[in-house]
Amino acid sequence: MLPQFGFTELLLIAIVALVVVGPKDLPIMMRKLGQFLAKGRAMANEFRAAFDDIAKQTELDDLRKEIEDLKRDNVMTAAIDDLKEVEQDINESVMREHPGTETDTPKATKPKADTG
Repeated sequence: MLPQFGFTELLLIAIVALVVVGPKDLPIMMRKLGQFLAKGRAMANEFRAAFDDIAKQTELDDLRKEIEDLKRDNVMTAAIDDLKEVEQDINESVMREHPGTETDTPKATKPKADTG
């Protein structure tokens, strides 16, 4: 955790920096310090973004694996396949017993015309 600085601590640091560095070189030193901090923040943000990308990729890989497992082990799909096999067996046995029947829907018959 970062240390907490109050106004009095910052004022003391500014006075010490003014005395040690001198008023002439203090703006140059502060500019260099700001540039250094900006580079540090940029590197930290880049590291964080790369870490987030890795975490997202890992999460996506886990989700893909989970989806593939669900597709492979889907109980409902297996049950539907079993029911289709049973239906096919029943249809074949009915066709063997009644070879003259058609499995299509019956054709519509024309109504007889009234002759009256």
